[in-house]
Order: sequence, then structure tokens, then C-alpha cells
Amino acid sequence: MKVFCGRANPTTGSVEWLEEDEHYDYHQEIARSSYADMLHDKDRNMKYYQGIRAAVSRVKDRGQKALVLDIGTGTGLLSMMAVTAGADFCYAIEVFKPMADAAVKIVEKNGFSDKIKVINKHSTEVTVGPDGDMPCRANILITELFDTELIGEGALPSYEHAHRHLVQANCEAVPHRATVYAQLVESRRMWSWNKLFPIRVQTSRGERVIIPPLELERCPGAPSVCDIQLNQVSPADFTILSDVLPMFSVDFSKQVSSSAACHSRQFEPLVSGRAQVVLSWWDIEMDPEGKIKCTMAPSWAHSDPEELQWRDHWMQCVYFLPQEEPVVQGLALCLVAYHDDYCVWYSLQKTSPEKNGRVHPVRPVCDCQAHLLWNRPRFGEINDRNRTDQYIQALRTVLKPDSVCLCVSDGSLLSMLAYHLGVEQVFTIENSAASHRLMKKIFKANHLEDKINIIEKRPELLTPADLEGKKVSLLLGEPFFTTSLLPWHNLYFWYVRTAVDQHLGPGAVVMPQAASLHVVVVEFRDLWRIRSPCGDCEGFDVHIMDDMIKRALDFRESKEAEPHPLWEYPCRSLSEPQQILTFDFRQPVPLQPIHAEGTIELRRCGRSHGAVLWMEYHLTADSTVSTGLLKPAEDEGDCCWNPHCKQAVYFFNTTLDPRAPPGSSQTVTYTVEFHPHTGDITMDFTLSDALDSGC
Repeated sequence: MKVFCGRANPTTGSVEWLEEDEHYDYHQEIARSSYADMLHDKDRNMKYYQGIRAAVSRVKDRGQKALVLDIGTGTGLLSMMAVTAGADFCYAIEVFKPMADAAVKIVEKNGFSDKIKVINKHSTEVTVGPDGDMPCRANILITELFDTELIGEGALPSYEHAHRHLVQANCEAVPHRATVYAQLVESRRMWSWNKLFPIRVQTSRGERVIIPPLELERCPGAPSVCDIQLNQVSPADFTILSDVLPMFSVDFSKQVSSSAACHSRQFEPLVSGRAQVVLSWWDIEMDPEGKIKCTMAPSWAHSDPEELQWRDHWMQCVYFLPQEEPVVQGLALCLVAYHDDYCVWYSLQKTSPEKNGRVHPVRPVCDCQAHLLWNRPRFGEINDRNRTDQYIQALRTVLKPDSVCLCVSDGSLLSMLAYHLGVEQVFTIENSAASHRLMKKIFKANHLEDKINIIEKRPELLTPADLEGKKVSLLLGEPFFTTSLLPWHNLYFWYVRTAVDQHLGPGAVVMPQAASLHVVVVEFRDLWRIRSPCGDCEGFDVHIMDDMIKRALDFRESKEAEPHPLWEYPCRSLSEPQQILTFDFRQPVPLQPIHAEGTIELRRCGRSHGAVLWMEYHLTADSTVSTGLLKPAEDEGDCCWNPHCKQAVYFFNTTLDPRAPPGSSQTVTYTVEFHPHTGDITMDFTLSDALDSGC
């Protein structure tokens, strides 16, 4: 059966109705899931297996049958481990129907159908009793309900319900315990992901400083955690202010509470500085003695850095304090961790909340609008001084004293730069109420509310009256739009330029004047795992899962490139970067497609995992801003990526098998096409043998 799906096109700005398979959303969920990454996590799998064996042995030693409840079974892997370890029966709970169906097939293929019952329900809907899903309560509880924040996927309510209704008192639990750790740091780089820094502009009238509104300064920020690959943050980018502090633990073998709570730890700062950021991670102990431990600790806090396991489904957390606080070496303070049923946040206090009797604060919520409009990378981009200087220098070359400037980007400060550099009149289009409110606050804080005109409407609805009857002599954009997911989605600027063409005066300047799409073929150090087939996992056949992911990837949207912040995922370039498409913003969007095809020569040995694509914006003939590679690759091919942008990765599925030999004799042929009516860019990359690779 087919269904119609409404989709907002981020490139053209229009809403499209597409005919899709009724299971389209399911396929998207599977295609973008972390199942493959989890199955490739050898450390996780091995520790779970060890913990399950030990738990089953303890129950058997008491002369009891081992009855297992596995919540969030996924492929059924942990249930199969339990039966292999000697469990008498397993009840495997999986709420996602396509996954539950796959688990049934995987369990059957591995010969465990008589010992494992897959139940396609949320665990809170499972019933116990003669006519229930389970005839009696289980005495072993196995779960994998964790995210990077530990509790963000609803682990606490699920455990709370399971102990009350589904498992016996004093049951065995795998994992047995989890502990959350925190470390206080000072980091201008990470702080720039949460606050707006003052921007200094040298003008003919002296220095002008763009300052953030007081409301933004005082705002606690967005409530969601910032999860990153913390090992990819340079040690030079932060100063450690405290030891690693164990903040709180959860014993999963006992009744768990999902109620809000706070936990404080007193500490003495190691050095004086400004406390800004809390780095956090957790570990899980699979047994009561804590001998079997799986940790998410970053390299500097890991007990054995050589055994560090790469994983993308569990990373590390960055939390921002509500305000930066000065700390003095040796002067005791309290770091306080708060959590409710789904979220964790931190504060720094002079004394413990238990002592001063302060009520638990509610979860922090952004009340300044900025954290709702700008995500963390966008804050970092706006605060990037080098990038701002590049725009300032480009603006100086195109501005005239009588310029009438129209800015088109979501929540951009370009209009303020243009005004300070001497533009006669500045208009800015903010087509969302949130961006309108934010920019109004920023303009007011800088006494520019009467200098810059905000137009809150879609660009195609612009009228001469909105521009006070004037023609635009400078159309300006970064471009940046909050709806953009892939690098080329910001081509929406081109569609805006086309929509406002009638409002442009003779000889009007468009900045950026053009854009180009670039590509490089890479070998990933680790990211390939998220798309690699698993085959056998800890001795169990999970080919059915591989096949399901492959079918999901055969759907239209899942065949496309996908966004990843590659500064977090090291890779080597196997080819030279290549420009494959250009877009001339000085002209309206063409009626005919823009097509390119060619060959990419691989100049370095390695496994060709995929092609990385990004946009470059040519502000002027002499100034270009890259959203991808920032400099030529080193001799070994190591890539340096723009840390504020996500690049697009097109995985070569045929080369993602880790057992395959390095592809030393290959070229890549490509076909790429821009479709102006839809704004889509379609692409196809094919690996082919080369007669003389030079490797």
C-alpha cells in the first residue's frame, strides 16, 4: 500500500507531497539506526556475555530455574547469549515491530525458538500471569536501554516498572550497576557552543562592538545534552579544573526510582580558572563485584587507553553551566548533578544543596530564543573570529555608502556587520517568528532597532512596500538556514535570490556570488562500522539484520548521502579533492538540470569507504568559505574538516567489510545532478578497477 507523505523541501522551501511505501518511516528508522554500530562493539558484547554467564550461574547455584526478561532485545542477541549460558527461558521484549519481526527470525535461525519468546510490546504493557505474556516473574533482568546520557532513552521508568511488575525481588540484573562521572573544565572552544561572544568590528568611525543581549547572557541554555566524540577534542582546547568525580550510581538489581533527584560532590579545584563546562560519561558494571566493567571514559580518564573501544552509539556528554564561575585552586566547592526521568544537568555551588536546603531546580529551559534557533555548531560558527573576519573583508570590497542591503539567512549577524561598515540602509528577512524575536532582541541590545528593518515573511511574498520602494543593490547571505541538513540545502539562498529578482536594482551585487560542490574519497578510521554488515556476532548468526538494513537502504532517501560532523570522525583522503558542480548566484536558478560525471583517481592506498561532499561559497572572486576541508591533506592523507558544519558522506557499501583487503587498484566514477525543480542533488558513485594504481 502507498501513502502520501508531506515533506518540507529544505532547498526550495516548498512543501512537497510524495507517494511512499506505508512502511517508509520504518525503513528510515532502520537505515539511520545504530544497530550495526552496537553489533560491532566487541567490548560491549563481550562484557554483556560475561555478565550474563555469571548471572545465570548465580541463579543456578541457588537451585533455581533461570528465567530471563530482556527489555529492548533488538536482534535478540542478549537473549541468545542467556540461553547459551544455560538460561531455562527468555522473554525478549521489543517495541519496534520491524525489529521484533527480525528478532523472531534471528532466534529461529540460530535454533533458540523453543527457549526465547519475542514479545512485540513496550515493557510497560507486558502482562504477567496464567493468561499473560509471561506466566511468572523473571529472576534475571537484562537490558540495553542506555544512550550517551545513560537515562535519555527512558531507562529509569522502564526499570522502575519492571521491578514493580515483571521481575522478582532481589533479582539478578545485567548490567548490575551504572555510575555517572563528571569533570569540571574551562574551555573557550566548548563555551563558544553555548554563548554569544562580543564581536569587534573596525570601521571608519572607530571600533564597534556587537554585544549579546543580557537575556542571552543569563539564559541557562538548551536542556538537551551535547553528545560528542570527546577524544577528538584537542587537550589544548580545555583546562581540567577538577578530578574525575563519581556523581551518582544506579543499582539495577533493586527497585529503581524515576523521580527527580540531585547528587552533590565536594571537591577542591586543581587550578584556578573559570568553570564553564562539565564533561561527563558513565560506566556499567555487569556483576555485583564490579569485576566486569564497560566504560565510556575518554582516553585521559580511561584505566587502559590502549584498550579504548570506539563506539558511536555511546559517546561522552558536554554540559554547560548556567553561568561561568570563577574557581580558586584549593578552595572547596560542590558540583551538583540533577536528573529527572530523562535528563541530567549540573550546577556549581559553594555548599551542598542538602545543607543549604535549596529546592531542586527545574530542568533548564532556554528563554532567550537563541538556543532554540541556533544549535551548538551554529553558536561556534558565529563565534569563529577568523570566519567573521573573512566576511568583513569581503563586505569591504562590495559595499558602497549608498548601498541598500537585503540580508537573507536565519538569525545571521551579517546585517549588523553591513550596517557598521557603512551601508545606507539594511533590511533582513526573518521568515520565522523565533528568528524575528531573537534578532529584534540583539538589535535592541546594540541600539540598532531603528537602523535595521526586519521583514517577517517568506521571500517570495516580498513587496516593494516592504523595501520602502527601494531597489536592492546588495543581496547578502552566509548562507545559513535552520532547515538545512545536508551541505547543499543552503542552496535555498539561490531560490531566494530568484524569488526577489524583481527587487534587485541594475548591477546589484550578490554575495556570495557563487557556490561549488566538492568531493573527496576517504578511508575512515572507525565511522565505516555504522554501515558495515556484521554477519556473525559473538558466534550468533545475525545476517538477517544485515539484510534488513540493506533493504532499508534501498529506499530512495536512504540511498543519498547522510550528514556527519567529520571533525569527530578521523579519516584519510585517498584522492585529491575535486570540484564537481558550480552554482552561479548572480543568475536565477536555471530551468534545466546541472549535470556532471567523471572519474576520481585514488592516489593513496587504503580502503575506499565512501565519498565526502561539501559546499564552498565564493563570497567574491578572491574570498571563499569552505564547509568541508579547511586545508590540503597531509602526506598521509589526514583530513582537517570545518568543525561548525556537517559534511555529507556517501558510503560505498561494497567496501565496508572489514575483512576485505585494502582497495589499492581502484578508481571511482561518479554521476551527480542538480534538479532545479526539486532542489535535490542525486548522485551515484561506482568503484572500478584501475590498471595502474601506483600502489
